[in-house]
Amino acid sequence: MNKILIVDDERDIRRALEFVLSGEGYSVETASNGIEAVDKLKNGEFDLVITDIKMDGLDGFGVLEQSKKISQPVPVIMITAFGSVESAVEAMKLGAADYIVKPFMHDEIKLTIGRILEHSKLSFENMKLRRQLSQQFGCKEIVGLSESISKIFETIEKVGPTTANVLITGESGTGKGLVAETIHCTSPRRDMAFMSLNCAAIPEGLLESELFGYKKGAFTGATTDKPGLIVMADGGTLFLDEIGDMPMIVQSKLLKVLESGEVMPLGDTKKKTVDVRIISATNKDIEACINEKTFREDLYYRLNVIEIKVPPLRQRADDIPILVSHFLNVLTGTSGANIKEFDQHAMKALISYKWPGNVRELRNVIERAIILSSGQTITINDLPVKLITGSEPAAEDTPLHPLKSMVSEYEREVITNSLRRNKGNKELVVHELGIDLATLYRKMHKYSIKE
Repeated sequence: MNKILIVDDERDIRRALEFVLSGEGYSVETASNGIEAVDKLKNGEFDLVITDIKMDGLDGFGVLEQSKKISQPVPVIMITAFGSVESAVEAMKLGAADYIVKPFMHDEIKLTIGRILEHSKLSFENMKLRRQLSQQFGCKEIVGLSESISKIFETIEKVGPTTANVLITGESGTGKGLVAETIHCTSPRRDMAFMSLNCAAIPEGLLESELFGYKKGAFTGATTDKPGLIVMADGGTLFLDEIGDMPMIVQSKLLKVLESGEVMPLGDTKKKTVDVRIISATNKDIEACINEKTFREDLYYRLNVIEIKVPPLRQRADDIPILVSHFLNVLTGTSGANIKEFDQHAMKALISYKWPGNVRELRNVIERAIILSSGQTITINDLPVKLITGSEPAAEDTPLHPLKSMVSEYEREVITNSLRRNKGNKELVVHELGIDLATLYRKMHKYSIKE
């Protein structure tokens, strides 16, 4: 039920509107002046305000102004006398939804209110959808309670609402892109575009056209105009991942954009003004790159207004159980697996491991374990050998284990998992593994696999 606030210093008008709108199924409250109305707006939730323009003390313009300061602005219809329509038009320029003229027809009021409430509903749903899409595609959750992650949260809270360019540093797989998305989603630009480009994944020539765009005929194959990511991110955020791998010639052009706020597409003669926030990330030591003359120092200072250092997972081991729980919820939700937890030994192995691939590697290990596990609890036998031994599998030239033992360990793992998946039914196991029953019993005895 929509709730409407009627504001008028004439008692008969308040009563008439309350009678008509209550009869239409609306919940109605009234206020006899602007100050009373503002107090009700601050302490209650309303879907619409109908207010007279001319009132002693705080008039309708004051009510309109205050209504816009509420976290979820309320649409306002202005009531005006026949000779004061200009005032109502001025109110609409200031944000009023519509106006009605005294003396008014009840049918006219009903139609106006219905139209505005429907528009308000669509606007709210559209805003909610944009935020949901932003959360789904650009605002994933940063997970962790460690001191280092808490500091990152604090920095994001401070830097998010600003326009400052941010440089995010850290090892590969630590979640630098996730930090960039979160900064965008906590900024006033959150409903605008978030464009992302990996500078290391695109050849130099293509990188330039991807960033700056081009005009038709700029080069062979340019059959149409193509807007660059900088223009596409106008009003929003451009995330440049692996900025340390950007070629020098592209660095020079990017610096000009940052200095002038203008971009020139390839083959074009006209510059385009843009308002783009740049968030960049790298796993390289940029200051070392500057010393090696592979990165421009002036560009570095433009990009590094605020630096956020994302720690490797081995330095925030306390967050591993939280991350494990998070990834279990996400991955079992998409796969439909009925897995509840990691057992004590498996969790200990996860916490003890050094995680050279950081959070990305942890997610992959959990996804693998979900696929291999047959019960509701993941055990240490569902984890890769390197997590149990604390090291990577042996390299070809420096074997840490004989090939025979490695094969045996893998064979044991496959049989154990198959037995668990098939709930100990050996006929199903031999069918699944393509071996006979005698071989299965022999292998089980060899590897001390309990039935």
